[in-house]
Amino acid sequence: MRLRGAAALLLTLLALVPGAGQAQAVGYRYWSFWDRDAHTWTYATQGPSTAVPSDGDVQGFRFAVSEDSSGATRPRGTADFATVCTETPAQTGRKRVGLVIDFGTAADAPEGETPPRLRTVCATVSPDATTAEALAAVAKPLRYDTNALLCAISGYPETGCGEQVTTGEQQTAPGEKEEGDGGPSLGLFAGAAVVAALGAAAGWQARRRRNAP
Repeated sequence: MRLRGAAALLLTLLALVPGAGQAQAVGYRYWSFWDRDAHTWTYATQGPSTAVPSDGDVQGFRFAVSEDSSGATRPRGTADFATVCTETPAQTGRKRVGLVIDFGTAADAPEGETPPRLRTVCATVSPDATTAEALAAVAKPLRYDTNALLCAISGYPETGCGEQVTTGEQQTAPGEKEEGDGGPSLGLFAGAAVVAALGAAAGWQARRRRNAP
């Protein structure tokens, strides 16, 4: 009975301990679209093909694997309009839009592809131009799917468009350490404790059988 109880305890603990199973999350690899508001990035409420930025606006694009818009990865950097467009003079009858294009990290890149470096660029376009038109003016080639979903900026990535991605453990870039790194995990300690319990129960069962009349 004790042996069966210990086995049941093992199964329970393995179900509760993080990392003991093969828990996986499902996300999508895509270009997210952002508005720069003062010092923060806000997920855009319109797509780049319908959004019409004003002169002096800053907008961003980030390529990453995200589960949904609430957890989407923001563009990196703190570039503002003055920084992005400092070398682009104003023109009569035209507007300037600062664009931050973050190609993401190697962990989010499709297999066999390397993300280019983050770019900041100032697009000078007509006053009624959409963000997509501003992007096309400075970051060709762009690629869209049949549903007008933005798939690639400056040719990156070469293939794929918003495909579903199943991810396991979070990847850590070279030289980085995740919190709690450098020692045995809680799962290891819990597993060792339960294995010891199983061993003790098995020993007790064997002694009981030897001593039985």
